[in-house]
Amino acid sequence: MDDIVPRELICLADDEGNSVAVNVLGRDPRWSAGLKAEIVVRTPFVSGRVDLALSASRLESWADALNRLDAGEDGAWMEMSRGPSIFVQLTGARDCPEVVVEDESGSMVTVRVPLALPDDWIADHQQRLQQVMKHWVPQLSA
Repeated sequence: MDDIVPRELICLADDEGNSVAVNVLGRDPRWSAGLKAEIVVRTPFVSGRVDLALSASRLESWADALNRLDAGEDGAWMEMSRGPSIFVQLTGARDCPEVVVEDESGSMVTVRVPLALPDDWIADHQQRLQQVMKHWVPQLSA
């Protein structure tokens, strides 16, 4: 097994100090088929975090969202599930990509973060996802 444990599933950041990340914290001690994770939003104006439970199917749905984004479509992740949702709009209100983190069932807060992203960000995140799935999914039981 690799010495480096993949922790950053999502790391979208720009030079303006805006970022949205999803960090895998480890196996969820309360759910053998899940991973404990968090969504972290940082901007010069607002910062926050929210807990997140990840399963193999949620990781697969992130792969589907990345494929839609790669095809030039906006992407939604965890849109119809309990807990927070992440939406990526390729062209937001400021003519740059925007990430919307919505925690409707918990805090009832929505945060919209404009980001100037590098051209290869989708390929980078597909690779991040593969590393997370390769390391963590075999450890999960149904």
